[in-house]
Amino acid sequence: MLNDELIQQCKAGDSRAQQKVYELTASKMMGVCLRYTKDEEEAKDLLQDGYIKVFRQIATFRGEGSLEGWIKKVIINTALENLRKKKLSFESFDNQTVEINKTAIRDSGLEVKDLLKVIRSLPDGYRTVFNLFAIEGYTHQEIAEQLGISTGTSKSQFARARQLLQKLLTEEKIK
Repeated sequence: MLNDELIQQCKAGDSRAQQKVYELTASKMMGVCLRYTKDEEEAKDLLQDGYIKVFRQIATFRGEGSLEGWIKKVIINTALENLRKKKLSFESFDNQTVEINKTAIRDSGLEVKDLLKVIRSLPDGYRTVFNLFAIEGYTHQEIAEQLGISTGTSKSQFARARQLLQKLLTEEKIK
């Protein structure tokens, strides 16, 4: 359990406390990393980079909310920085609306690992916006600010990601 004493020990640079925090949170954070990368090796690198930042910046954690939530934000920001370095690009479709069957993903009947595999197969821009909006709960305005794109581009990337996911999930279900 992530208690105040453990957090204070981490802030003091106690490597055993940091190891304990890592052990308690790494599997969930690996799941986050996997959603933003194409393969497991890249996700492992992202996880490592994220935890380096976590422990370098832990003194800035003010206890507002959970440590796990704060770690998740650091990991997500690390993933976004990684994508920016790769020159993540987005197609702009500001004035287009795409209708989506919203129940297709929910009713796909796939296992979580299969759904993750399909999400990871999306193009980087689609995958990033889909994760930030549908899974992390960011608004399109927040996503636009984070990624340096318009709100309309965020919305269209999400719509197109859902459309592609629907198609891919249908194909996966047929297999």
